[in-house]
Amino acid sequence: MLKTELDVLQFWDDNSVFEKSLAQNKNKPAFVFLDGPPFANGTPHWGHIFISQVKDTVLRYYTQKGYYVPRRWGWDCHGVPVESKIEKQFKITDKRQI
Repeated sequence: MLKTELDVLQFWDDNSVFEKSLAQNKNKPAFVFLDGPPFANGTPHWGHIFISQVKDTVLRYYTQKGYYVPRRWGWDCHGVPVESKIEKQFKITDKRQI
């Protein structure tokens, strides 16, 4: 990183800029986006990184439009690959066996 980038990051940390950006919209309409846990079934690849950038862009856009956009981990379809591996491990062939 360039020194300028490090200086900006330090300024943001020292002044709680991110936290203040959330607080300024706290009483505005919420835009809630629950993102699942990344890399549940292996190491990250370019697709994980790409979609993370897209999601971050959407959250920043809605923040700039005046919405309250809390960032927190949620759950989406990431459990499916894990369930599939567990079913194979325990030789489950029918959902009624679960």
